[in-house]
Amino acid sequence: MRGSRHMAIAVRHPNGQIVLETEPLSSTLYSGLISKLPFVRGLTMLWDALGLGMKGLFFSADVALAEEEDVEMGGAVTWITVAVSLVFAIGIFFVAPLLIVGFLDRYITSDLLSNLTEGAVRMIFFLVYLLIIGLIPEIRRVFAYHGAEHKTINAYEAGYPLDVDSVQTRTTLHPRCGTGFLLIVIVLSVFVFALLGRPWLPIRILSRILLVPVIAMLAYEFIKFSAARMDNPLIRLLVLPGLKLQYLTTREPDDDMIEVAIAALQRVLVLEGLAEEEPKETISWAPQQV
Repeated sequence: MRGSRHMAIAVRHPNGQIVLETEPLSSTLYSGLISKLPFVRGLTMLWDALGLGMKGLFFSADVALAEEEDVEMGGAVTWITVAVSLVFAIGIFFVAPLLIVGFLDRYITSDLLSNLTEGAVRMIFFLVYLLIIGLIPEIRRVFAYHGAEHKTINAYEAGYPLDVDSVQTRTTLHPRCGTGFLLIVIVLSVFVFALLGRPWLPIRILSRILLVPVIAMLAYEFIKFSAARMDNPLIRLLVLPGLKLQYLTTREPDDDMIEVAIAALQRVLVLEGLAEEEPKETISWAPQQV
């Protein structure tokens, strides 16, 4: 869970306890000049969010393996993993669809139709990818924790008490979810790439790689703009596909997962000065003590 100045990671230890790790957020990124610069803030915050996400995964692995072996992951490993993941994602979801359409271009006379076909292939790749990884038991469990996160945030924002029974009544869908962001990136890419026409294939490949950050910045600003205007019927209509797509990336969590999500949010609220009560039945991360 991430607040405006702090983040908290909660993990279920093999002994059943909830282990918490906290970290202050970069004041330069989240409250400095960069946070107020449209487009620039999107790229920097998204990169930082990727790093925080990887730290969360590595911390989870540290906790899970604490009783088996001394494992410490983070630092350079985090950023190398992020970089490799980004290269893989750009290759699969941006370059590969273009190469496929490149073989079909001899039959396509319209530049616009060529770009629309590329966008359709990219969307198919994305949906098939989500469907396939959703069949993996470990990923389904991750998606269930994703659902627990959304339920807990929805409960808090609606003024519900942060207890398991109340949180379980909330939806697993949330308008600020990263799933919706990815969908917006794919849709915006169609419009951005269509403006370039159909140049020589190597130039098109290079454009797909270089323009990914630009598209990500545009998508971030749309998410930020729409999240603040959810009362507008048109905005709700525009974000509806992203909400529906979350059925692929969330699952209904069990009560234990909800407890973990609540513990993380409560710790953030305490650190942000929005609550006085510490999470119950949790411990801070100290491998020799758990």
